[in-house]
Amino acid sequence: MDATGSGISATPDAVEMIKRLVREHGPLALFQSGGCCDGSTPICVLADELPAGPHDRRLGEVDGVPFYIDADQYRRWGEPDFVLEVGAGAPEGFSIGLADAHLVTHSRPPAPSRPG
Repeated sequence: MDATGSGISATPDAVEMIKRLVREHGPLALFQSGGCCDGSTPICVLADELPAGPHDRRLGEVDGVPFYIDADQYRRWGEPDFVLEVGAGAPEGFSIGLADAHLVTHSRPPAPSRPG
């Protein structure tokens, strides 16, 4: 899994898709959606199209692409770790993806803190 930061990791397929999307579109950013229906679908946009806001928390990056989530939402969800994967089918909404694939996240409880 290729990612930096403690809150996000990615499967090899997701990393390859990110690399392809960056080659085709240029610098990107990922924002974790919080809607009830699309909550597992991160929004993939051009990096300068939707700048991070003051309430967005950067969880890390995947192959150089930053991954953000609303800080309050992150706390309400129990500060989970996210795994970025590839889902079948074109993305919905305005998210960048491929004609036959989109990015999806799965969450898991955060890893326990290790004693210093």
